[in-house]
Amino acid sequence: MAQWQWIDRDGRKVFSDRAPPPDIPARSILKQPGTSARPLVSPIAQIEAPAKAASAAAESEIPVPKLSAEDKDLTERKKQADAAAAAKEKAELQRLAKIKADNCERGRSAKALMDSGVRVSNTNAKGEREILDDAGRAAEVKRAQAIIASECR
Repeated sequence: MAQWQWIDRDGRKVFSDRAPPPDIPARSILKQPGTSARPLVSPIAQIEAPAKAASAAAESEIPVPKLSAEDKDLTERKKQADAAAAAKEKAELQRLAKIKADNCERGRSAKALMDSGVRVSNTNAKGEREILDDAGRAAEVKRAQAIIASECR
């Protein structure tokens, strides 16, 4: 179960039970059988490390893994799905705003009708026309005010 791990020329991590090809530089080998994932550092190297850190940093940079074509496709599909979800949410918010605006306008026109003093009639359950009395008019005004208060913000 020997496990090798290195970064190939394309910047991808490779895991294998076989040694990397000879064209892979030693600094790109991350793990080899018989060693831990992190290379062991001698005590002398730990003392000298701060002095050599600046010069070694430029030389021993491990290449950043590049996205493969499949990863780019996946990223693009995720962006498209996020954009579609955002558009759907925006459309739903616009639809709800239109409904609220419509309800607000209806509430205002109903209140204006009740405040105008014109006789208003309703049809009862039997289909007969009934003219609203003062109590019925007051109830309708109260209902219209409640609609205005909730929908016209």
